[in-house]
Amino acid sequence: MSNIKKAPKMVEGLTDKEIQAIEKFYFAWKDKQPELLDKVCSPNWKDIPLAPGQEDNSKGLQQIMKHLFVLFPDIEIVIHEIMGTHERAAVRASIEFTHSNEVLGIAPTGKKVSLALHEFHHLKDGKLTHTWHLEDWFGLLVQSGLWQTNGQEASQQ
Repeated sequence: MSNIKKAPKMVEGLTDKEIQAIEKFYFAWKDKQPELLDKVCSPNWKDIPLAPGQEDNSKGLQQIMKHLFVLFPDIEIVIHEIMGTHERAAVRASIEFTHSNEVLGIAPTGKKVSLALHEFHHLKDGKLTHTWHLEDWFGLLVQSGLWQTNGQEASQQ
């Protein structure tokens, strides 16, 4: 056995092209341009999990975006952090909007809400191939006053 230690394997970071693709994915929300997804998602991009009835490609998410833009005209996704390695990225963000219309059976409150969003992306050749996402819709129950927290009574609407 040799006393020579091997050098640690270097991990390659996200490329500028990958970071730009990720940012453009979220700018599609801010700019209200769902068609930008066609430029940053591969043709067989997977959105995991799919919403009920959602088409399994970028067109499916574009339809959801258009619906949400009508319900919540001020909706936007705020990126707090992008981290990762080449072809793998995690995004910590928030979905922010004024709760001006019913969503998920929750009556509108008129309150500005912010829901945590965590997404994990796989990329290939500078395009997103898969996105796993988790939105904190439970946070909407709390922020709308429908869920009892810290000994407070839930709103009766």
